[in-house]
Amino acid sequence: MVDDRDSHTSDPASIRRFLERTLPFHELPAAALDRLAVEFRVDFFPKGMRVLRQGESPVDFLHIVRSGGVKVYFTDPQGAVTLKDFRGEGAYFGALGILRDSKANFSVETVEDTFCLFLPKEMFRRLLREHTSFAGYFLKSFSEELIDTAYSALRVDGLRGVTEDRFHLFTLTAADVIKRLPESITGSESAQAAAKRMSVLGVGSLLVTDPGGETVGILTTKDLRARIVSAGLDYSTHVSDVMSSPLHAIPADAGCFAALLTMMRLNAHHLPVRRGDAIIGVVTAHDLMVHQSASPVRLLREIQTESRIEGLHRIARNAPYVVKSLVEQGAKANDICKVITVINDHIAVKLIGLIHAELGPEPCAFSWITFGSEGRKEQTFKTDQDNALIYETPAEDPESQKIARMYFRTLAAQVITHLEQCGYPPCPGRMMASNAKWRKPYVVWKNYFEHWMTTPEPQQMLHAKIFFDFRHVFGHHRPAGDLRDYLTIEAPERGLFLMHLAKDCLSGKAPLTFFRNFVVEKDGEHKNRLDLKTRGLVPFVDFARVMALKHGIKETNTLTRLRLLDEAGHIPHELYTETRDAYEFQMQLRLVGQLRMLDRDEPPHNYIDPAELSEPEKQTLKQAFSVIDDIRSYVRDEFRVVE
Repeated sequence: MVDDRDSHTSDPASIRRFLERTLPFHELPAAALDRLAVEFRVDFFPKGMRVLRQGESPVDFLHIVRSGGVKVYFTDPQGAVTLKDFRGEGAYFGALGILRDSKANFSVETVEDTFCLFLPKEMFRRLLREHTSFAGYFLKSFSEELIDTAYSALRVDGLRGVTEDRFHLFTLTAADVIKRLPESITGSESAQAAAKRMSVLGVGSLLVTDPGGETVGILTTKDLRARIVSAGLDYSTHVSDVMSSPLHAIPADAGCFAALLTMMRLNAHHLPVRRGDAIIGVVTAHDLMVHQSASPVRLLREIQTESRIEGLHRIARNAPYVVKSLVEQGAKANDICKVITVINDHIAVKLIGLIHAELGPEPCAFSWITFGSEGRKEQTFKTDQDNALIYETPAEDPESQKIARMYFRTLAAQVITHLEQCGYPPCPGRMMASNAKWRKPYVVWKNYFEHWMTTPEPQQMLHAKIFFDFRHVFGHHRPAGDLRDYLTIEAPERGLFLMHLAKDCLSGKAPLTFFRNFVVEKDGEHKNRLDLKTRGLVPFVDFARVMALKHGIKETNTLTRLRLLDEAGHIPHELYTETRDAYEFQMQLRLVGQLRMLDRDEPPHNYIDPAELSEPEKQTLKQAFSVIDDIRSYVRDEFRVVE
């Protein structure tokens, strides 16, 4: 701590010039800068001195580095140290403690001889009260610091016993795992020539170039097997006729986990890496698999090669352990949900495909869809079945309609049964394709949505909230695509329907008492626990949905909806960053909590015990919940809703 005995004044004119080029002081009016210039003190701290000690030092001043530098770090209850960052000239520390009126939230230590300016906390608080933009800058930084600290605590808590060498997927870039320069072949050469070239070079892929030397595709050993050998084509077939094109490449500075997600999405085992306009190498699934003990890529390969329905049961039940390894390695919630979605989709597609093959051709085009959290690609370790089936309206003759009903009833019944054996419990409300109500022709589904939008009664609103998040998984894209196109056009025109959805958004209040304590269950199985899904996450999901429907956005994922709304200028950017950070932190807390339940051999649920959270986690969760009030205020003004 700094006090007057250890400090001295500096030239006010010099301090003023320094503040004029330092964020956010440079935005203050001249009169405020003149007052500040005489309020600041200056002090010297030698290299290696601890200026603030986490949890012990009172924070009586805002410190600004005039010259030199400090490191800021966080120590968890077990003594593990996480470096937050280094701060040099113009950077500050101490604001978080002043804003929270707490002891130092981090330890701060000089890394070289350092001069600091320091401003008494009462003067700093006065500036926050009197200057809105100045306060906004520090409150935004406060949010980021608190979230970073809480993520650090979450990561440490979730990684007991995990060694640092298991974090390569999240520390290495795609460029880091490239083993050699890429090899290429022209598209006019034969498949046989390509096979010989791969064999001689000992590679599993070749970039394909056009006559001008531009890379236009990639040819892999998998392509040769599937498109030449299995298809019975002649080995003289041109490479350009069997290559994979267009070329999907990932930036060289993208993380290995991003590369893994891209491979899973494309169902590919080779991924070109681009730096600028040049392809600098090809990363393989094997390159990434060696950096982790349990690989989603390996799991997907097992799913794809499994030829028996019963074999899928075992593979699917291993999926949580693969996802668990990613959580342990530090992946964030949004990425984890993407992995869970890809795995669940692959299992569903393979399962439906095997059953479909046994039943024979369908009488008319159909689309298997999911909705709810599955439709939003936001599944966690606790995932019930939420699915339905849309088929093209058959011919009007009774026999055609009967054949369609019988075929899809059999298909749906078998799929639901085997999904349950794969570890996906049935929906308690029977919102599944095995329920005849949710297995209908396109025209009936269109009438469903029309009714929900014109009859905003409680049950209809519940159906709307669930089903409006649907997405296609298997079969023909057309039925689901036509329905989505219809809704994208119609929903923005249904003002009364949107207003009722907006009113529903206002029903979810922040689960905090007047004194900012958590609102927990009073009794029952989850007494003294907080329902993180219903009370915390649902308000964000509902907000993103109603705004996406209003503006004709087709995407169903909550974070993607928020990003697209921000990019189009439909919501304030500050509200976007607040909702994004608050939502993702809660998702992370939910995933880590469910992971701990699995470790204890407990069935995962959505309740958390606030008493088990660290102090940074509690503070960040309270801040995340406070964003719900911002959402409600915005919705109230946007839709002119009177409560």
